[in-house]
Amino acid sequence: QVQLVESGGGSVQAGGSLRLSCAASGYTYKMAWFRQAPGKEREGVAAIYGKINTYYADSVKGRFTISQDNAENTMYLQMNSLKPEDDGVYYCAASQIVGDTWYLSRKYKYWGQGTQVTVSS
Repeated sequence: QVQLVESGGGSVQAGGSLRLSCAASGYTYKMAWFRQAPGKEREGVAAIYGKINTYYADSVKGRFTISQDNAENTMYLQMNSLKPEDDGVYYCAASQIVGDTWYLSRKYKYWGQGTQVTVSS
């Protein structure tokens, strides 16, 4: 069983930056960030496989950067140039299984509790 603990959410004005962290208690092969806005489905934001290969949703490319600390098994999401449409609860997800389709939430077994990101215009 892997536990995921998120931190780093908060409120920021449009154009600002936030950094999210997700600490994993055990081995994970792929980790990802999802977000869910009120009344909308949960969507994939970014993922990292094998601590090296990264994937991004088109809406965040060039603004968000996903990374992973090898020593501490902690994943980060650096979010720059934030927009009001980035608003939502951000969830950390992880899986120990190799596979593609990083953006499908059903491909991940472990989930964090979520952290709120609020972007004001």
